[in-house]
Amino acid sequence: MLDQHERSLLPDTELTRRRFVLTSLAAGFALATQPISAQTIVTDTQGIVADEVKIPAADIAFPAYQAMPEQGQPFPVALVIPEIFGVHEHIKDVCRRLAKVGYLAIAPELFARQGDVSKLESVGDIISKVVSKVADAQALSDLASCVAYAAKAGKGDVGRLAVTGFCWGGRLTWLFAAKEPKVKAAAAWYGSLVANPRHSPDFKPDPLRPVFPIDIAATLKAPVLGLYGGKDQGIPLETVERMRAALNKGESGSKIIVYPEAPHGFHADYRPSYRKDDAQAAWQAMLAWFKQHGAR
Repeated sequence: MLDQHERSLLPDTELTRRRFVLTSLAAGFALATQPISAQTIVTDTQGIVADEVKIPAADIAFPAYQAMPEQGQPFPVALVIPEIFGVHEHIKDVCRRLAKVGYLAIAPELFARQGDVSKLESVGDIISKVVSKVADAQALSDLASCVAYAAKAGKGDVGRLAVTGFCWGGRLTWLFAAKEPKVKAAAAWYGSLVANPRHSPDFKPDPLRPVFPIDIAATLKAPVLGLYGGKDQGIPLETVERMRAALNKGESGSKIIVYPEAPHGFHADYRPSYRKDDAQAAWQAMLAWFKQHGAR
């Protein structure tokens, strides 16, 4: 739920254009991710239950994908924050993978108020028409609504809350771990760390994204595992080292692993950026991190 200050950060148009709310999740992969790689992982639903749910927020009920084991409960909870492509098939599969190892996994469609990114054919359109209009305050509030939903439904144990996210969602993973006291552990996959990574002289701060991970690194309470690629063209290693130095000033125990030959998006098995060995190693590192810190 947005407080008065957080609501003030949202553009007026986004507070009134409720007729554009996305009411259900897209099937398959986002159009902008085509063609789909032959290496794409498909996780079945044997032994788990997976379906679309509605998460109530103050203004709307937004769609999310949920997966959990068939037997047992309450399960540890894992929030999965998507890339700019929204909750498409890859993010759904990540939820099923987490359900297979015992989690109630929830992936919220955080672009629901702004538009359907799955129908846009270019990354440029996705960013300019939808993602750039999503305020951090809105996204973080919706993630908090997911935690409340999991607690109320009775199937998730939010005392064992994990959060993970990729790219756009990787940055939000750091921020949510700093904001939500229930987070036991987090894993951020190649999310941007600083506002101006290339030191561009014409850089202008974005009022919808006023805080970056480096700004909260020293005051983090929850332990965050950063998973980054050494060949990431969008996240210079210099910014990763700056983040490491900032984390070392705090007491969260957070750390960053860099996979030297991995590019941006190395976990995205449906794209050419996928690096199987690094992705599998990072996935196991994430699960071990969650278990180590009481979120599994």
